[in-house]
Parts: sequence; C-alpha cells; structure tokens
Amino acid sequence: MGALLAGGVAWLVGADVVADVCWAAGTLMAVLPAVWWVVAALRRKQAGVDLIAVLALVGTLAVGEYVAGALIAVMLATGRALDAAAERRASHDLRALLEHAPRSARRRRGDTVTLVALSEVAAGDLLVVGPGEVVPADGVVDSGFAVLDESVLTGEPLQVERSAGDPVRSGVVNAGAAFELRATATAEESTYAGIVRLARQAGAESAPVVRWADRYAAWFLPLSLVVAGLAWLVSGSAERAVAVLVVATPCPLLLAAPVAIVSGLSRSSRLGVIIRGGGALETLGRARTLVMDKTGTLTTGRPAVVEIAAAPDWQPDEVLRLAASVDQLSPHVLAEAITAEARARTLALSLPQDVVEEPGRGARATVDGRRIEVGKPGRPLGEEPWTVAVQSRARLDGAAVAWLTIDGAVVGAVLLRDPLRRDAPRTLRRLRGAGLRRLVMLTGDRREPAQEIGTVLGLDEVRADQTPADKVGAVREERAREVTVMVGDGVNDAPALAAADVGVAMGARGSTASSEAADIVLTTDRLDRLADAMDIARRARRIAVQSAMTGMALSLAAMAVAAVGWLPPAAGALLQEGIDVAVILNALRALRGKPAGGLALAPATEQLLHRFAAEHDELRGIIPAVRDAADLLAAGPTPEALRELQRVHTLLCERVLPHERAEETQLYPALAGPLGGPEATATMSRAHAEIERLTHRLGHHLQLAGSAGRIGPGQVDDLLSGLYGLSAVLSLHFVQEEESYFALAAEPEELGKRS
Repeated sequence: MGALLAGGVAWLVGADVVADVCWAAGTLMAVLPAVWWVVAALRRKQAGVDLIAVLALVGTLAVGEYVAGALIAVMLATGRALDAAAERRASHDLRALLEHAPRSARRRRGDTVTLVALSEVAAGDLLVVGPGEVVPADGVVDSGFAVLDESVLTGEPLQVERSAGDPVRSGVVNAGAAFELRATATAEESTYAGIVRLARQAGAESAPVVRWADRYAAWFLPLSLVVAGLAWLVSGSAERAVAVLVVATPCPLLLAAPVAIVSGLSRSSRLGVIIRGGGALETLGRARTLVMDKTGTLTTGRPAVVEIAAAPDWQPDEVLRLAASVDQLSPHVLAEAITAEARARTLALSLPQDVVEEPGRGARATVDGRRIEVGKPGRPLGEEPWTVAVQSRARLDGAAVAWLTIDGAVVGAVLLRDPLRRDAPRTLRRLRGAGLRRLVMLTGDRREPAQEIGTVLGLDEVRADQTPADKVGAVREERAREVTVMVGDGVNDAPALAAADVGVAMGARGSTASSEAADIVLTTDRLDRLADAMDIARRARRIAVQSAMTGMALSLAAMAVAAVGWLPPAAGALLQEGIDVAVILNALRALRGKPAGGLALAPATEQLLHRFAAEHDELRGIIPAVRDAADLLAAGPTPEALRELQRVHTLLCERVLPHERAEETQLYPALAGPLGGPEATATMSRAHAEIERLTHRLGHHLQLAGSAGRIGPGQVDDLLSGLYGLSAVLSLHFVQEEESYFALAAEPEELGKRS
C-alpha cells in the first residue's frame, strides 16, 4: 500500500519515473509471498490458483503496467487480510468456547483451600467455586446455594439455581456467592472437556462444499491461462493477456466457502449446538431422513405422574399425599416424581417415621400413625374392578405403577410415565418444513406405547423392541436410501449414531459414549435446537455455494471483457478487488439471521409464557379429578357423588376459569403480533368458551340438585356427558397450548424438572 501511495504522489507532481519505480517495487515485493503461496498449495495437493496472481504480477512488469502490478499487490494483501479477518470473525464463538475452559481449581481439604492444576482434580474431591469462576469439573452442590450462568453450554440467558445435592456441569459460571462442589468426575471426563474436544475438531476444511470449491479452482486455472493466451494470440497485445490474468486472480474468492461454513459452525455454537466440523454441518443441510430414539429424545427421559387411582371411599389427592409423604426422603426417580407432583398440587405432606427402602419393592414408613407402603404390593392384587382398571391402563400406556398400601390394604395407585417433550411436535413440523421427508423412531420400548407416540407425532415409521444392533441395522437401511441423521442420548445409541451420516447426541443429560460417537452435540436439553441447527446448516451451505458461484461468474465476465480490450489491467485490478470484498462479505451473512422456525418474542411475552406454563403444571391435577367425579357418578347418584361434583365445580370456577380468562386478556394479545394476528389463537379461544360453557352447565345441575337435596335421575346422563366432555376438552386444550405456544419460549429449569 505504501508503494502504491508513494507512486501516486510522485505521479501527481509529474515525477513519472519515480512513480514507476515505486509501483514496480511494490509489485516485486508481492511476487515473493505469492510464489510461496503457490508452493504451499501444491504441497497440500491443492490447485495452485495463486499461480494466476504470480503470472499477473510478472506480466505487469513485462509490459510496463506498473500501476496495475501495484494494485494487484494491494489486492492480494488486502484480500488475505480480509480472509483472515473473516475467519477470525466467523470462528469467534468457537474460540471463545475454547478460551472459556478453566485451567485450575480450588480444592478444599479440611480447613485448607489450595489452588491445583485441573489435571489433579479427582472424583470425590471437594472444590470451592468462587463468584465469577468457571466450574472446573462435573459434580453436585455439597453445601450452600449456587446461582449459575449456563449460557456458555445452553445458549439460555436465564440464570438457574441449584441447592445441595443438585448436579452441576463443568463449564458453567458461578453467578452468585461461593459454593462447595463435590466432584463426580475428573476434569478430563467432565462435560466441558468433551465439548472442548469437539470444538477443537470443528473446521471447514472437510466440508464437501469446500472440497467442491477446490475442484472448481482446479479447472479455473487452465481456463484462465487459455483465455489469456487466446487474447494475446488474436490481438497480438500482451497487455490484454495481462488484463485477463489480473481479473482472474481468485485467491480470496475461493475462501468464501470456508468462511460461510465456519460462520455456520460459530452461529450454531451460540445456540448450544456443537458441531464436530464443516463436513457434518454441510451434510446436515442435505439430510432427508431423521431417525430418533424415544426415551430422552422425543420424551423428557424423566417420569411424571399421569394418573392417580383411588379405591372406593378414598380421594386421589389423599392417595398422592400419603404416597409423597413416604417418598419425600427417597432418592428413587419415581419417588422424586411423586413428591414433585404432590408439591405442585400444594398438598401438605406429613413427616414419615421409621422409613425403610427395599430395592425393587419400594419404601415403607409410618405416617400419621399408620404403616404405609409405596411401590409393589406385598401380596397379590385382588380382582377388584378399580385395580383391574389400573393394571389395564398401565399396560396400554406403558406406565409404571406405584401402589399405595395402608395397614396391609391396597387403597390407591400412582401411574407414572415418561412424557412427550413439549417442543417435540412443533420441532418435527419445523424439520419437515426444512426438507426432511421421512421421520423414523427406534426404541427398545414395547410397541403399544411406542405406536401411541408415533401417532401423536405423525411419524412415518415406528420400530419397537429394538436392540442396539437392531438400531444400527435400521440406520444403515435408511442411509442406503437417503442422507440420514440419527438422534439419541444413551450408551445404547452410540453405535447407531456412529452408523448415521450425521449423529446427533442429546448431550445435556446424555451419556459420554453417545456424545463421543456423535458428529453434533446438543448441550441444552431442547430438541428444537436440532431444527435451529438444520436451518443454519442449510443457510450456510446455500450462502457458500452462492458466494463461490457468483464470484466466479463475475470473474469470468470480467475476463471476457478484458480479453476484447475493454478493461485495462489497472481498472481490472480494482474491479477484482471489489468482487473479492463483496463475495467474502456475502459469505459472512451466514453469521446472521434467525432460524426459519424461530419467533422474536418480547421479554414480557416470554415471562407470560413461563407463568402460564407453570400454571398448567399446577392445574393438571384437576383434569383427572373431573373424570374421577364422572366415574363416581356413573356408579350411582349418591350423596358422595354430589359432594365430589361440588368440589370439582369449585376447582373449575376458582382456578381453571380465572386461568383461561387471564390467557384471553393477557397472553393471547401478546402472541397476536409474533404469530401474525389474532386468528392464530382463535381455536384456543373457542376451547376456552367451551370449557366455560360446560362449567356453567355443571353449575346449573348442581343448583337443581341442591334444591332437591339429591341428583335427579334425569340429570345423570347430561352430567356424565358434560363431565367426560370437559375432561377431554381440558386435556386436549392443555396439550395444544403447550405445544403451540409454551414451546416457543426457552423453558426455565424449574419448569423442566416436572416435564
């Protein structure tokens, strides 16, 4: 640049010889590095397209076009600088991930805290994590209360809270006061170390679209030489040949594809999607088949209470309260689900005494003076209608049953099942819209529950009772037909992930084996991040191809103009510089943009979604209460049935209807803008109206029964119709809102614990 400017100043003052000397010197200074780039490319067995730049530089010196040579030198220097800046900008988030990795840890032994190298941390060590420090290893909160920023791993801006006994993953930042962490793994075996290993492998050099650009360059070199030679031969002017070589210099141009791919990798990492390399990103963008595991992928991987059954003369809430009272001290995953459900319903738990837990059987304790057992009953179940119904429902739904036994008598049951992810239906619709033509589920579960999930999600095929070997075979079958993506989270999924074109691991709670076998790891426990990654992959690939094709087309057009003598070398050098800059800037567009399925939600709207999602969790227990009241009435219009109907009506009026009205006046208007207008929520509003109509109808019947002192025979059929209808409408409406609206917002940890 200095030689070009110095020559320009000399030319302006009339010192033409000095100007030519300055420009020639600048040209000569560019020849040596250009030759080195050619040699380096040939050593890597790549097309030496920089040879065109060398010939152009030598040609300008030979024909006396010194200013053109100086412009080419500046073009090469600025092009390389632009490429380096683009690479730094595109890989910024990947480098930030690597730089975020901790180097040491504070280990406490007795009353002494020492700073030790990360490699010295062992499982069982007690670590102290200070404010603002990165958690060095996976572990559990040993004492104190932790406030954590998990955005580096999950992409979620909301801070989460952890109390004693809660797990913490390495790599998250302590956003609160210091706390003590009991390490459960070495730093090398921890979550963040695995992510760092993946990030170090991320790069664009292996992307098929990048290899395609290299092949494109291989024939561009001889074409440029042929056009330059013909221009010289036909016109007899060496200046025309030099002009062709000047505009054919494509060195920065051919890096547009890697810049776009690395930009896609960087953008994915910001969302908590770690992609092993450019090849995986580009292949994901071409995928047509998605194969998924069920547990932990389409379902939450955590059991939740789906139904509470009670013997005659017992209430479901009392069954749940007593079961949770026994289980509140148990670490068993089913016990945690039962306790969480009771607390969500704000039931008052009693403190158990003489607690005994027997593996494979359950827990027993003394509660309120009675001996209570939760789990498998101690004796065979009888043939009572309600116990037969519970066993039938459990078989059909694939649910686990925790029986409640009091003083030797079975009085209730809690049915638990791994529920579908709230975001699963919406995510699969987005994936179909992104170009996937076939969705397949593989599971080791029984066919009946697997088929039910397949029907709800609209899957093309469901394969149940699958062993790990069966999954590998199924993935290979799909891969033989189309580019196939496999998603899983368990150790048994690792072989299938490795067999797919692209393996995706649900790494937030998945096994290390599945993460190591995968090409992509979702560090947040959200399936919709896969849809985001596919949107990014398709866009990055499209921009990479667009950048390469557009740039080369412009270069070819400029070569044609130069060949006929309409573009002198100096002007051609300026034109080529502009083409290179434009194409690289276009490639950087892959860093920006919102995934196609995403919505821009205001913070206030996100808060409303979180609030109403939490209310759904609290209100869910009312739905089985409505059906239980109907079942009780079906057995006869007894005084007990009347009391239960009155209780249900009170719950509907005091809790459900205010919730629905608040949604109408607060949530739906807030969603109208992002969803494109009020029509998007019209069907939900109609469901609200039906819920209110049926509730008022129930109230009218209760007024008649109250006046008569009993439920009249003529009321029973209409009451049963209304109650069963209300149960169905409430169930469907809750699910529709959760899938259509609540899944739009990032779900906070406290809501996800009961999902």
